[in-house]
Amino acid sequence: MTKVFSRNRLLAAALGLVLTRMAYCSVSAPGIPTVAQYFGTKARYEELNPRLLRDILSVNRSVLNPPPAARCTPIHLTAVIRHGSRFPTVKNIRRIQKLHELVVREAAGSGDWLREIKSGWDMWYTEDMDGQLVEKGRLDLRTLAKRLSLLFPSLLSQEELQQSRIRFLTSSKHRCVSSMEAFQQGLQEQWGGPDVQFQHEVNDELMRFFERCRGYVDGVEKNRTALQEVEKFKGGEEMEGVRRRMGERLGLPHHRLTPDLVEAAFFLCSYEFSIRSLHSPWCFLFDEEDAKVLEYKSDLKQYWKRGHGHAINSRSSCPLFHHIFNTLEEAGRAHRSGEPLSESASIQLGHAETLLPLLSLLGLYKDPAPPTARNYHTQHGRSFRSGRIVPYAANLLFVLYDCRQGPRLQLLLNEAPLRFPGLEEDAPPYEAVRDAYRHLLQGCDSHSECEVKPGRRTNTEL
Repeated sequence: MTKVFSRNRLLAAALGLVLTRMAYCSVSAPGIPTVAQYFGTKARYEELNPRLLRDILSVNRSVLNPPPAARCTPIHLTAVIRHGSRFPTVKNIRRIQKLHELVVREAAGSGDWLREIKSGWDMWYTEDMDGQLVEKGRLDLRTLAKRLSLLFPSLLSQEELQQSRIRFLTSSKHRCVSSMEAFQQGLQEQWGGPDVQFQHEVNDELMRFFERCRGYVDGVEKNRTALQEVEKFKGGEEMEGVRRRMGERLGLPHHRLTPDLVEAAFFLCSYEFSIRSLHSPWCFLFDEEDAKVLEYKSDLKQYWKRGHGHAINSRSSCPLFHHIFNTLEEAGRAHRSGEPLSESASIQLGHAETLLPLLSLLGLYKDPAPPTARNYHTQHGRSFRSGRIVPYAANLLFVLYDCRQGPRLQLLLNEAPLRFPGLEEDAPPYEAVRDAYRHLLQGCDSHSECEVKPGRRTNTEL
């Protein structure tokens, strides 16, 4: 009976894989807007991994790359994941509504795409949508779960869950909770066995640490000068050129188009594509140069608000940093002592605002010259491109290996190897990683970092 049951489970899992691939491939492949690679944090995961357009469950096992001679076996996975594709927030829905009304009422340009906007496109976004996860976002997380279970079959298994060794943490925001439920559903579909009882823990202290750091809230979030580079760029010549060209295409005086309305149109193009897989007529308002400017404006905001621009941005993620390394330490200690691991995997669902400060704290994606309002033309080769780092369903993976000569740690971002700064191997010895971050492991105290002190000013890392 046991063999028959196991065979049936394997058949069910295989059938689930086939049906998922068939369902995804049966959707008519839309034309991809030429500007899609510049959507920043509103980019689809597939723009970063185009192989998934051919096979949504494609897994590249060669990304797990400890030295062959080290004879390594993965023993723990910590995954920090961004939620999937979502609806616009209320703020952007209101801007889209204002833009649509302006275009319908006053645009006098020509072109089939404009006629389609004015007579065939309905303003279907409503304020009750407010950032909620969409069906595409659920697919993002279900299929990510399946790919990770194929990549780490010994760590993300039904047996590990039944032994309570897979932990699920999420932000309290509904798009993250829904993403976690979709991820768990993906695991269930992949396993193909009887239904299992999933649980998750809401933990904003780890997943929304930025809200609890007073130094960040007062020094950046509520500080008008913290994003001055963004404000300067909004009024600069590059953005003025985008406004002028957009006005000409619409047949509108460009002064009728504020920078916020220009951005709303670009966002609308991205939402229609990420939510509905449509090459929207709104996308024809922009050429590739326009898209590069708008991507840069978005990256400026992410850099100065969440990235390397101010030291407190990255330092606010100290609680999550310590939690990750404490989990790795416990897994390594238990394995060395021969005890059962308390956690084979820790799945943590958060936001772009969760990942970017952590990546910055780790010293990643820091270019020689910071992006500013004045150096757009020298920044085309920058590594800090938010759409390449934190698209929808972005994921940062910490893989701990047991190896013949000691543990090793590998970092992957969006299912691709990412080296720790200053280390020359994809999976260096764990002790080398600890040495590289010793200053953070012994410091980076969230209470002292986030304490608001009299006269304390925002600290830039320029």
